[in-house]
Amino acid sequence: MHEIANTPANTQASEGIVVERLVEKAHSEDACLLCGIQVEQCEDNLFDTRFGIRGTYGARRCLHCGLEQVFPVPEPDALKALYESHYNFGGETGTLYTRLRERFLSSPIYRLWTKLDGDISFHLPRGSGRLLDIGCNEGRGLRIYAGNGFQVEGLELNEFAAAVARNAGFDVHTELLEEFRPGSLFDVAVLSNVLEHSLDPRRMLVGVHRILAPGGQVWISCPNSQSRLRKMFGRFWINWHVPFHISHFSSETLKQLLESSGFTSVSIRQVTPALWVSMSIIARLFARQGRPTRELRNPIFVTGLLFFVRFFLFPLLWLQNRAGRGDCLLVTAIRA
Repeated sequence: MHEIANTPANTQASEGIVVERLVEKAHSEDACLLCGIQVEQCEDNLFDTRFGIRGTYGARRCLHCGLEQVFPVPEPDALKALYESHYNFGGETGTLYTRLRERFLSSPIYRLWTKLDGDISFHLPRGSGRLLDIGCNEGRGLRIYAGNGFQVEGLELNEFAAAVARNAGFDVHTELLEEFRPGSLFDVAVLSNVLEHSLDPRRMLVGVHRILAPGGQVWISCPNSQSRLRKMFGRFWINWHVPFHISHFSSETLKQLLESSGFTSVSIRQVTPALWVSMSIIARLFARQGRPTRELRNPIFVTGLLFFVRFFLFPLLWLQNRAGRGDCLLVTAIRA
């Protein structure tokens, strides 16, 4: 990875030149999205195990910085169309799945479960100050962050989802992060399972640096490219999530990226959520290329697997996390 001094002044001064060069290089099919160095194939024959989108993909690893990325990298317009037709808030309401989900998220049981299973969405911390939820969808997280004491705003490109969050009383912006100019800087920015979706993760983090107050924190969760579950489940690992997961980070690549984007005091720990394990099991059993895996939204089946994984496989998951092979990276860093 190209060396960039870890000071805000140097980061901002070089931002335009670095990003321009990296994006230009990344247009090559054989170039890393971060550093522009040649990549090599590390996985092939991957397919969408969730929505049944047709086609196969691969993954390539940078020979220099180690970042892994989907191959081929989707064009922005094509990716936007896929999000609008398959992903994010689709307007589902009134089903057994959504009713149970809303009751669960608003119950004390959810906080207890999160303490046991791992807080991959940062729903437990209480505090004050201004918090921006980047990729807030229809505002489920905003309700929880507000209830924890924060002054919340959201950033969401899906206009339909943003409208639902606004109707619930939240201030949600729909512009791109690089175009977003808040009236006041934020104390916390949340990227909960968002960074891996970005076509330019460095630009996203530089944008986060810009909208945070000095000393502000970024909270990131994303899949771990070194996860043991990835090796166990192969192409059925739920976090391949092609073509939506563009980048796959290890602890090392994410730490380097944060530091080169102007962040300090990077803290990384690992958890393996029971839901992610359960989803990989379901994908292995039921996913077929070109067919939606409807079993992923069966509340009875999923709930049964969740309890089995959490309470019977706990020792294995704990050892996996301790060995640096957990499924999820939980990261906090401070804007210098």
